[in-house]
Amino acid sequence: MGTTTIRVDTDTHARLLALSQTTGASLIETVRDAAEALRRQRFGHQVAAELAELRDDPQAWEAYLTAADDTSVSDGIG
Repeated sequence: MGTTTIRVDTDTHARLLALSQTTGASLIETVRDAAEALRRQRFGHQVAAELAELRDDPQAWEAYLTAADDTSVSDGIG
Protein backbone atom coordinates (compact mmCIF):
# COMPACT_ATOMS: atom_id res chain seq x y z
CA MET A 1 0.00 0.00 0.00
CA GLY A 2 1.36 3.39 -0.95
CA THR A 3 1.53 6.41 1.30
CA THR A 4 1.14 10.13 0.95
CA THR A 5 1.58 13.18 3.13
CA ILE A 6 -1.25 15.10 4.72
CA ARG A 7 -1.05 18.35 6.64
CA VAL A 8 -2.65 18.57 10.07
CA ASP A 9 -2.36 21.20 12.76
CA THR A 10 0.04 20.50 15.61
CA ASP A 11 -2.75 19.84 18.14
CA THR A 12 -4.29 17.17 15.90
CA HIS A 13 -0.90 15.62 15.31
CA ALA A 14 -0.25 15.52 19.06
CA ARG A 15 -3.61 13.84 19.72
CA LEU A 16 -3.02 11.27 16.99
CA LEU A 17 0.48 10.60 18.26
CA ALA A 18 -0.76 10.16 21.83
CA LEU A 19 -3.46 7.77 20.63
CA SER A 20 -0.96 5.71 18.68
CA GLN A 21 1.45 5.57 21.62
CA THR A 22 -1.33 4.51 23.99
CA THR A 23 -2.34 1.59 21.79
CA GLY A 24 1.08 0.72 20.44
CA ALA A 25 -0.16 1.23 16.89
CA SER A 26 1.74 3.16 14.29
CA LEU A 27 0.67 6.69 13.45
CA ILE A 28 -0.46 5.47 10.03
CA GLU A 29 -2.62 2.75 11.62
CA THR A 30 -4.10 5.29 14.03
CA VAL A 31 -5.00 7.69 11.24
CA ARG A 32 -6.49 4.80 9.22
CA ASP A 33 -8.55 3.69 12.24
CA ALA A 34 -9.71 7.27 12.88
CA ALA A 35 -10.81 7.67 9.26
CA GLU A 36 -12.70 4.36 9.40
CA ALA A 37 -14.38 5.33 12.70
CA LEU A 38 -15.49 8.63 11.17
CA ARG A 39 -16.81 6.85 8.07
CA ARG A 40 -18.83 4.46 10.23
CA GLN A 41 -20.12 7.27 12.42
CA ARG A 42 -21.31 9.27 9.43
CA PHE A 43 -22.92 6.17 7.90
CA GLY A 44 -24.76 5.55 11.18
CA HIS A 45 -26.00 9.12 11.28
CA GLN A 46 -27.21 8.81 7.69
CA VAL A 47 -29.09 5.60 8.44
CA ALA A 48 -30.65 7.14 11.57
CA ALA A 49 -31.77 10.19 9.59
CA GLU A 50 -33.28 8.04 6.85
CA LEU A 51 -35.15 5.92 9.41
CA ALA A 52 -36.44 9.06 11.13
CA GLU A 53 -37.70 10.29 7.78
CA LEU A 54 -39.46 6.97 7.19
CA ARG A 55 -41.07 7.10 10.64
CA ASP A 56 -42.51 10.52 9.79
CA ASP A 57 -44.49 8.93 6.94
CA PRO A 58 -46.84 6.30 8.42
CA GLN A 59 -47.41 4.53 5.08
CA ALA A 60 -43.70 4.39 4.26
CA TRP A 61 -42.90 3.18 7.79
CA GLU A 62 -45.51 0.41 7.57
CA ALA A 63 -44.14 -0.65 4.17
CA TYR A 64 -40.63 -0.71 5.63
CA LEU A 65 -41.72 -2.86 8.59
CA THR A 66 -43.60 -5.23 6.29
CA ALA A 67 -40.58 -5.61 4.03
CA ALA A 68 -38.36 -6.19 7.06
CA ASP A 69 -40.69 -8.93 8.31
CA ASP A 70 -40.86 -10.50 4.85
CA THR A 71 -37.09 -10.65 4.50
CA SER A 72 -36.14 -11.51 8.08
CA VAL A 73 -34.15 -14.66 8.68
CA SER A 74 -34.25 -16.65 11.88
CA ASP A 75 -31.01 -16.56 13.81
CA GLY A 76 -31.62 -20.07 15.12
CA ILE A 77 -31.52 -18.95 18.75
CA GLY A 78 -34.41 -19.73 21.04
